[in-house]
Amino acid sequence: MLTKKKFRFSLFDFFLYIFMIIVVLLVLLPMIHMLAVSFSSDVYVMQSKVGLWPKGFTAKTYGYVFEDDRIFRSYGNTILYTVLGTTISLSITAMGAYALSAKRMIGHKFFSMMIVFTMFFQGGMIPTYLVVKSYGLLDTIWGVILPGAVSTWNFIVMRSFFDNYPSEIEESGKVDGLTDAGVFFRLVLPTSKAVLATIGLYYAVSLWNAYFIPFIYLNDPDLFSLQLILHELLSAGSSNNATVGVGDVLVVEESLKYATVLVSIAPIMCVYPFLQKYFVKGVMIGAVKG
Repeated sequence: MLTKKKFRFSLFDFFLYIFMIIVVLLVLLPMIHMLAVSFSSDVYVMQSKVGLWPKGFTAKTYGYVFEDDRIFRSYGNTILYTVLGTTISLSITAMGAYALSAKRMIGHKFFSMMIVFTMFFQGGMIPTYLVVKSYGLLDTIWGVILPGAVSTWNFIVMRSFFDNYPSEIEESGKVDGLTDAGVFFRLVLPTSKAVLATIGLYYAVSLWNAYFIPFIYLNDPDLFSLQLILHELLSAGSSNNATVGVGDVLVVEESLKYATVLVSIAPIMCVYPFLQKYFVKGVMIGAVKG
């Protein structure tokens, strides 16, 4: 006869739940307030009467956001940087990590040590800028994507995954006449969705939120990312009740700021649920050996 396990609720569990609720509220409440302000009428926003619920509901601020050529153009640039950059970064990281996971590779330890070395010692901002300039990458999309194309930490995590990859699958491919490249592309990659989705999400979020690299390497406004435009809006004025011009109209600055912030984070928030099942598996990569 099956017996039901009794659920034990200790004092520690109580405080743990309280702590988690507080953390969730600290993250969630500001976003709810931003959403409420962005959908509220200018009159209530200027009078600071908007709390967690919109007053004088209107979506005109979002209309102004997408009608602004700067924001719309920078949005497209950011999508291009994120998609192209994630594809390049994930491809290089996956191929490099798989190659270094093969112990038979000549110079395996040397190359691994050289890659780890870059985590602790780097050239610095000025030498990196001079290198990017010498290659003619300033004011190009490649200046945003290539300097940080590979993250050493992501590289090591993916290599740890391939270190524990079942050798039987690779050996079966060799028996069927596949080369190392064939084994990688036909067998390893299709069965490595968890690590690819996890590392890909890390790269995508990093590129989408990137501000410093575009700020250094881009001077052409037509190539500005969304984060650069967002920074200009956030630093445009010092008063919450100030108004800014969008086209031929004046919009309350606070509403425009919040609407732009929410628009900028919406794509990543929409992508995450589709990758969550892989992300949960991916965060445990390398945690268990054997």
